[in-house]
Amino acid sequence: MEIHEFLDQDQKKDLLRLLTAGSVDDGKSTLIGRLLFDSKKLYEDQLLALERDSKREGHAGEEIDYALLLDGLKAEREQGITIDVAYRYFSTSKRKFIIADTPGHEQYTRNMITGGSTANLAILLTDARKGVITQTKRHTFLVSLLGIKHVVLAVNKMDLVDYSQEVFDKICEDYKNFATQLDIPDITFIPVSALKGDNVVEVSDRMPWYHGQSLLEFLETVHVSSDRNFEDFRFPVQYVIRPDLKYRGFAGKVASGIVKKGDKIMVLPSGKTSTVKEITTYDGELQEAFPPQAVSIVLNDEIDVSRGNMLVHPDNLPKVERHFEAMLVWMDETAMDPYTQFYIKHNTHSTKARIDKIEYRVDVNTLEKSSVDFFQLNEIGRVVITTNEPLYFDAYKKNRQTGAFILIDPVTHNTVAVGMILDKVSSDKLYSRITDKEREHIVKQGSLISLEEREKRYGQKGQTIWITGLHGSGKNELAYSLEKELFSMGKIVVVLDGKTVRAGLNRELDYSPADRAEHLRRVAHICKLLNDQGIICIASFISPKESIRQQIKEIIGPERFKLVYMDADIDYCRKNDKYGLYQLADEGKIIHLPGLDEEFEVPENANVVVDSKKGTDEAVKGLGLLVDKQKFVKY
Repeated sequence: MEIHEFLDQDQKKDLLRLLTAGSVDDGKSTLIGRLLFDSKKLYEDQLLALERDSKREGHAGEEIDYALLLDGLKAEREQGITIDVAYRYFSTSKRKFIIADTPGHEQYTRNMITGGSTANLAILLTDARKGVITQTKRHTFLVSLLGIKHVVLAVNKMDLVDYSQEVFDKICEDYKNFATQLDIPDITFIPVSALKGDNVVEVSDRMPWYHGQSLLEFLETVHVSSDRNFEDFRFPVQYVIRPDLKYRGFAGKVASGIVKKGDKIMVLPSGKTSTVKEITTYDGELQEAFPPQAVSIVLNDEIDVSRGNMLVHPDNLPKVERHFEAMLVWMDETAMDPYTQFYIKHNTHSTKARIDKIEYRVDVNTLEKSSVDFFQLNEIGRVVITTNEPLYFDAYKKNRQTGAFILIDPVTHNTVAVGMILDKVSSDKLYSRITDKEREHIVKQGSLISLEEREKRYGQKGQTIWITGLHGSGKNELAYSLEKELFSMGKIVVVLDGKTVRAGLNRELDYSPADRAEHLRRVAHICKLLNDQGIICIASFISPKESIRQQIKEIIGPERFKLVYMDADIDYCRKNDKYGLYQLADEGKIIHLPGLDEEFEVPENANVVVDSKKGTDEAVKGLGLLVDKQKFVKY
C-alpha cells in the first residue's frame, strides 16, 4: 500500500472518545497503559522510560507499572492516584481513539466532568474484591448526567479472585440494580485483569465461562455514530466571512442535523428566512453537511446574520426561551454567590444570566437531594436560570451540543460552572428571587460622610414612600404631584416609576412573576441607596403581592418604608387607563396584568390609604406634611 493510500485510509477512520473512571487502586491508568502496551502503540523510547520508571517509582512490584504511562504529575506518582485528566491518543486498523483518564476522587469531580464532556463512551472500573461501591455509583451518576450513552463496567483484578464467574455475576447484578435508576441505554460488562492483560486486547483463556469480546475488540466495534442527532439542524454561527464583495459566508460547526444545498433555513433570533446557496470547506464545495463538520454556509439572500445567531430549518425550531431548568456543576474554588449576574456562554452566543432558584443539591455519593442556598466546589444540583437575552436550545438529553452551557464570573472571567439544560420553565411558574435572606445579603457601605451629617445638611431623613395600587389607579399622578410639593418645601426628592425604570435599568425584564420580583428587588435596592444618602424616594409601582412588599420593606428598612395604597376598583382603573393595557389584556395580547389574570393583594397595613375617586390634591398636602414631620400615621 502506498503511503498516501495509507494516510487516506487512516483519515477516514471514525473517532471514539472515551473516559475511564474508578476508585483509588481500581486500576484505571494501569488498564489504559496495558491497552497501549499490548496493542503495540508505544514507541521504543516510551517503553524504555516505562521500564526505568517502573523500577524507580512503580507500584506493581516486579511487574511493569503501566499506570505510569498516564500518571505524569509528580503528586500522582507519589500517591499512586490520578489527579489531572490525562489524554492519550492511539489508533488501530479499525478506529481512532482519544482516551481521557479521569480522577476518581470526589474532590476532583470537576476534572471528571471536564474529561467526560465530549466522551461517547465510559469505562468504569471496579475492583473484583470490592464489587460495586459508593464511588462506582457516583461515577455512574456523573456519566448519566453527562449524557454518555455507552458504559463498560470493567470488573478488574479478576486474577485476585481466581477468575471467579460467581463473583463477576454478583457484581453485574448489583450494578444493574443501581443503574436502572439512571438513563444509560447501553451497559456492557467485561471481566479483566489490567496487570496480567486478561481480556484487555485478547480474550483470555483463564475465563472460559466468558463468551464476550475483549475490551479492545468491543471498543473497535461499538456503534456510536447514531448517537449524534441528525434530525434537528442546528448551526451556531461563529464567524461572518467576507474576503471580498462577492462572498459572504457564515462559518461554524454543524452542531446537529443535516443541511443540504437548496434547503430553506431560518435565522434565529430574527426569524428571517432564505435558502442555502453554497456549503464550502477548505477542501472545496459540499452538497451537504452534518455533525461535526466545520463549514461555511452561503445564503441566496442578503439577510442580517452575525456571530451568536443560529441557522435552523424553519419547520424544526429549538426552544427560544429566557427561563430554563438545568443541572449545574460548580467548578470554582470560590463558593457560589447566587446574587451574581454571570455571563453565560451557550454555543457561540453569550449574554448575562442569573440563578433564580436552587431547587436541590444532589449528594453524588448517595444521590440524596437536599436544600441549599449556594453551591461549593464540585457540588451538583438543579437550578432555574433566567438569561437577559433568549437562548436557542434543546434539552441536553436530546442534543448535547445545544443543551450545554458554561457560566463565567463577571469579575475574574473564570469558568465557574457547567450546565446541562433540562427544559424550559413556564413563566407563570417561575420562582421569585426575593427571599427571606435578602436582609442578610445587604452589606452596609462605608462613607466619610455620616448619615447624621447628611440629614443635618439636608434637613430631612432619607425614606421611601412606596405607592402601590392597580394600573390606572393614579399612582404616578400622586407620585409626581408629591414630588413637586416636597421640592417646593426644600426637600431633596427622587421619583421612580415602572415605565422609567423599565426603559433603562430593567429593560431586559418582562412582566412574568419572576421578572416582576427581580424588577422590584432592584428598585428596592435603589431606594435603599438613595435613602442611605439622605434622599427621599417616591416609588410608584403596582407591586401586587403582599409577600414581595414585605420583603421590599426589609430591603429598604422598616423604619424608612412608608406604604401608600391607592384604593381604586377595576372599573375606575379601566376608565383612567391612559395606555390601553386593559384593552390589550382583554384581547389576549398581553398577560400578567394585576387585577385581571393576576391577583392584586390589597395591603392590610398601609400607612396611608388614598381614595382615588376623591382626587389627589388633599392626599398630596397631607403626605407632604407627614414627610416634613418625619411621622406617618394610619388612617
